[in-house]
Amino acid sequence: MFRTLKRIINWCGEFKGKLYIGFVFSFFSHLFAAMPVMVAAYTVGRFLTASQKGQVFDKKWAGASFGIIALLVFLRFFFDYMRSSFQEAISYELVAKDRLAIGDALKRVSLGYFQQNSTGDILNSITTGLNTLENMGIRMIDNFVGGYLNFLVIFLCLLVFSPLTAVTALTGAAVSFLFLLLVSRHSVKNAPREADAGKMLSGAVLEYARGLSTVKSFGQGGAAQQSIREAVRENRDMRLKIEYGFTPANCGHLLALKTASVFLAASACLLALAGNMEMPVMLMFVFFSFGIFGSLEPVSDSAHVLGIINTAMDQIDALKEGNYIDRDGKEIRLENFEIEFQHVDFGYEEIVSSAMSHCKVGSAKWETGIDHPAGRMVLKDVSFTIPERISTAIVGPSGSGKTTICNLIARFYDVGSGSIRIGGHDVREFTCDSLLKNMSMVFQNVYLFHDTIRSNIRFGRPDAAEEEIIEAAKAARCHDFIMALPNGYDTIIGEGGGTLSGGEKQRISIARAMLKDAPIVILDEATASVDPENEHLIQEAISELTQGKTIITIAHRLATIENANQILVIDNGTVAQRGTHKELLEQEGTYREFVRIREQAEGWQIQ
Repeated sequence: MFRTLKRIINWCGEFKGKLYIGFVFSFFSHLFAAMPVMVAAYTVGRFLTASQKGQVFDKKWAGASFGIIALLVFLRFFFDYMRSSFQEAISYELVAKDRLAIGDALKRVSLGYFQQNSTGDILNSITTGLNTLENMGIRMIDNFVGGYLNFLVIFLCLLVFSPLTAVTALTGAAVSFLFLLLVSRHSVKNAPREADAGKMLSGAVLEYARGLSTVKSFGQGGAAQQSIREAVRENRDMRLKIEYGFTPANCGHLLALKTASVFLAASACLLALAGNMEMPVMLMFVFFSFGIFGSLEPVSDSAHVLGIINTAMDQIDALKEGNYIDRDGKEIRLENFEIEFQHVDFGYEEIVSSAMSHCKVGSAKWETGIDHPAGRMVLKDVSFTIPERISTAIVGPSGSGKTTICNLIARFYDVGSGSIRIGGHDVREFTCDSLLKNMSMVFQNVYLFHDTIRSNIRFGRPDAAEEEIIEAAKAARCHDFIMALPNGYDTIIGEGGGTLSGGEKQRISIARAMLKDAPIVILDEATASVDPENEHLIQEAISELTQGKTIITIAHRLATIENANQILVIDNGTVAQRGTHKELLEQEGTYREFVRIREQAEGWQIQ
């Protein structure tokens, strides 16, 4: 519990000063909350004493006491307002920074990180974890510290008038604190399990949503929902277990405080009956007995939530302190853009499965897709050079390592051994941003953001002017269909670009790449899933994009490959053949077989 309190205070960083000032205001707020009770008790005591002695109660004091109480109440809420002004905004400021820091961290880790950690886990940490910190972090520490500050103020007041009753109050608070330690221990023990149950639920819902079209097409809603049912059941059971474990200790905490309140009131009455305490003081103690522990009762919730916060902070720290792939990188300005692989070995540590569209033509060997079992070497002693400003096509069977080569050039992963050099510099010398600013990438599976078409194109260069965006769209052959949409460039695209056709999404992605105008262009099956009507438009757009660039193309269509300056044939993780289309056709081997299969597929006709 105290460790978590310390972590939250350290988390405040530059806002620690505001947090501490808030504690001072909280102290005065609680002080002025206690003083009206003292004034009221003193006034009632004077009235009763005057009545017993047959004296006339001083009406001036009655009016003054109301004025004093009103002033004290005003001061209480003034200091509470000041505390809120200093403390309440801290968590929102910090969580905003953490969200940006996590976004930057995720951009700098290897893609292998996302194979070792599910999207549901990451999503749960960013949403639930940060929301917990945002909504409860500062509030819980204020409840805990403020609660005990309030008790301290009242305890000091009691101590001045009667040490015996003050000790009674302190004993009750001490016993309740022991139960709070049990609450905290139970929460710390179970919070990670609760977080795991939340991750499981997030992952199950996310997977179900992503696969909903498949679920519907196969009519397997019941089977697909089984994982959600299990996740919901696990989440429910875990929360009930936590609640059942929390309840006994919480009841003990509340029982200790209520018992101490009774003893406090009884002690004051006995002292008054024995003549050792005046009536006004006895009434003050009786009044205090009902409210002295009011600020401590909710602390049990704080003790419980602090355990959850501790786990949330562990999750956030794990995200922010990931193994950055460019930890030792620096900004490098390239003079040329030649790409060189030198004896590169690479293997995925985890199973990587990327489902793409299949092109089963004559042989399943030429399916588009990768499936790398754990531990299998994908590339083995690969060496080649891609001169700048020429076009290089990469072909090969499914799983041979084509897409892996492009991922390594962009440093989505690091090589196992050997090196990759761009412009004479090892890619490991760069920061991710300084490396990738030299590249434009167009993927087969285009992802567009849930935003306007303008913003999706501008993603290639955020500072681009409107004229530049339109020029890129025209060059990518997508301006006409954009203008035909109801809101033109301000049309909101559905998540993932679901409201557009495949060809339209592809052309917008090319416009995005053209706007970036990077010297290296990587095209990974950029036309594989495009209909014939749109293919010629996209080929024109690609021709515009690649003029004067260093081009790397992964493709299976002969029209895309045969005009390349250089063709690399990758088979079983090695460079099996290298040369131009004409040179490779003259050789026996993988490429000639590939061309034969493609000609059979592309030469079909309706009889």
